[in-house]
Amino acid sequence: MSGQILDATLVAAPKQRNTNAEKEYLREGRIPQDWQDKPSKLSHKDRHARWTLKFTKAKRQEDGSMPATDLAIPFFGYKSHVSIDRKYRLIRKWKTTDAAASDGARLREGLLDKTNTASTVWADTAYRSKANEDFMGKYGFVSKVHRKKPHLKPMPRHIQRSNAGKSVVRSRVEHVFVDQKSQMGLFIRTVGITRATMRIGLANIVYNMRRFLFLKQISSAA
Repeated sequence: MSGQILDATLVAAPKQRNTNAEKEYLREGRIPQDWQDKPSKLSHKDRHARWTLKFTKAKRQEDGSMPATDLAIPFFGYKSHVSIDRKYRLIRKWKTTDAAASDGARLREGLLDKTNTASTVWADTAYRSKANEDFMGKYGFVSKVHRKKPHLKPMPRHIQRSNAGKSVVRSRVEHVFVDQKSQMGLFIRTVGITRATMRIGLANIVYNMRRFLFLKQISSAA
């Protein structure tokens, strides 16, 4: 309804204590030799979760000044990608990947809902690419994806205003992630992407049920 909004959030998983050699094996999609000889150890090793950096806005210091750069915090786990409808904020499409997977490429992997009654697609700059713009144009979607800042140049005022207007709509998807993490305590306690996908999928179903009941209540009250 009224278009769709795409975004992704990191979902934490228990940190793995692996050597550099073991990490290299995992990045290559292989199983370390000594793990193969120890089935019990292998069953407790998550070979699909990945490390990434979680960027967050730097906080103002005690003297009132702001640090020159934002904070980059190491993060281990998975990533939940969702597409919600703009009007009701119900999750319509979703996907689970490791934490290091890029957000933008997922747009072309089934996250767009072709049954939505409007063709507009809202997303942040992570989804802005020629491949995504061509894909949306090919399948009849209208891009409302944020535009990126030109390299080594200040962002033009008209693009700033355009992005600000888009942010008003796009920010609605944050409600989904806040609800899942603060109300449901979303965290991956299992091993492997198959179980992680099920855990995130169940959280999405629960969110939709809660959201549906809320919409039904306010409809009845009106």
